Amino acid sequence: MSTPSAPLSTILRSKHEEAEGDEPKKKTREEWKKAKELEEARKAGTVPAAVDEEGKDINPHIPQYISTAPWYFGSQGPTLKHQRPQPEKQKSFTHLNEHYTRGIKGTTATRFRKGACENCGGMGHKKKECVERPRKVGAKFNALNIAPDDVMLPTLKLDFDGKRDRWNGFDPSEYTAVVEEHKKIEEFKRQIKAKKLKEGEEMSDGEPEDDDEDEDKYAESVDMPGTKVDSKQRITVRNLRIREDTAKYLRNLDPNSAYYDPKTRSMRDNPYKDTGRKEEEVDFAGENFVRFTGDTVSQAKAQLFAWDAYEKGVDVSLQAEPTKLELLQMQFVEKKEEFKKKVSDDLLEKYGGKEHLDVPPTELLLGQAENYVEYSRHGKIIKGAERQTVCSKYEEDVYHGNHTSVWGSYWKDGMWGYSCCHSFVKNSYCTGEAGKQVNSVSDMSALGQQASTQRPSSEEEENTKTLLEMHQEKKQKKKKKKTDKKKKKKKESSSSSSSSASDSESDDEHKKEEKRKKKLREALIRAKLEEDAAKEVSAMDDRKRGYNSMYFNKAPTEEEIEAYQMRRQREDDPMSAFLGKG
Repeated sequence: MSTPSAPLSTILRSKHEEAEGDEPKKKTREEWKKAKELEEARKAGTVPAAVDEEGKDINPHIPQYISTAPWYFGSQGPTLKHQRPQPEKQKSFTHLNEHYTRGIKGTTATRFRKGACENCGGMGHKKKECVERPRKVGAKFNALNIAPDDVMLPTLKLDFDGKRDRWNGFDPSEYTAVVEEHKKIEEFKRQIKAKKLKEGEEMSDGEPEDDDEDEDKYAESVDMPGTKVDSKQRITVRNLRIREDTAKYLRNLDPNSAYYDPKTRSMRDNPYKDTGRKEEEVDFAGENFVRFTGDTVSQAKAQLFAWDAYEKGVDVSLQAEPTKLELLQMQFVEKKEEFKKKVSDDLLEKYGGKEHLDVPPTELLLGQAENYVEYSRHGKIIKGAERQTVCSKYEEDVYHGNHTSVWGSYWKDGMWGYSCCHSFVKNSYCTGEAGKQVNSVSDMSALGQQASTQRPSSEEEENTKTLLEMHQEKKQKKKKKKTDKKKKKKKESSSSSSSSASDSESDDEHKKEEKRKKKLREALIRAKLEEDAAKEVSAMDDRKRGYNSMYFNKAPTEEEIEAYQMRRQREDDPMSAFLGKG
């Protein structure tokens, strides 16, 4: 809604007139409401828009701070004239048709005129503004070679776009010469084609009749990754990188690795340097590696040889005559080697010392070599040749009597033997698996006899007892021992003879020792049986093995700990590697 805005003097004058005559009119609430409804109706499009003084419609959606004219503008009705350029503030710029003339020279005088340049004799500038070379004798004194007068160019008042117009002052007639030249070329081509048709030298149906058609044919048949073909413009654009390949800057994300130049998309050094991977193993080892591999070096040497030969007077080219260049290079190398050998032979013949050349290598003389070997902190070879293993003076891996293992590879109960047949007789004949079975049966029978003498009456009950039950039985035995001790102390206190007490103590110690030995034997037998059972379970399939079949939650007794220490394989034992085989 645009409200008219009158100047301050008009408002004061109207107030003064209203004070003298009628009372000033004020808008009531209904009038404000009607004006608001009218504005909403104009925005909805049900009522025609407001019209300015020129008869143009005013957009009702324009904000009020734009449509309302300032008080000093003096508008009496709705208007947008205050938003348009004011005519008094508009500058007059030069028309686009007006421009500086190019290539026009002024008139040339035959004598020096007053007010002209003392150096060149042209009108329009002074001596200090002259752009020609300072003459030894100016045109003022000899009146020779007077330059043309300066053309007085018009003073143009250009706007922002006019100052930056590239075609300001361009004459289209200058381009007619280019058009005429192209027309002549097309006409000449047309005449040649008509002449060929008359003479009957037409091309076959399968071949193209024009070079342009031929070019389009081969351009459309190009099918390479990273290539863009446009048959209309007859261009083939080859990208610098095939999109299926890995980008060079993604091969090593370490910021301290090889430098990647994004402008030329080049990476000179090897991105896999200091990563443990060799240059032959990776598919990209830097552009310098690719540049100096294969026949590149030999080709560069051949090119240098061709340049040197050209300087010496032999005209040969690597591109035009590669075979000739290679033969010349081979002859040159052979002659060079012969000349070097001849010079060395002459020096040796003249001064002697040929016997010093026939010397064994330095490795044999000094026991040293130039082979570089790099070791890690733990003594492992990182770089260089592997150290050769030193053989002992004894015979190794020599088997007698059909054995597959050496004597001393098997140990049991303080005896050495063969691990292939478990035989304890040295230089005996090997019996193989049958000997193992016989020895194992004999061992188990010996263990069974020991167990029968030391186990309780019921073997099945003893085998079925768990470690928890055995631990409970041990606790009950300890309680019995304590009660027996108390009883014995009471008896000893009541008894008067000290000799009888000492005898009873010695008997008790003897009994304790016998019981401990008996428990130790039982623990040894039980450990053997548990070890065999564990081997059987470990050899079973995981799917057939029971849940937690190898787990026993029970604290070991003193006898079991002692039995484990007796059966444990010690790492410092030199034959510890063979104990597991037995």
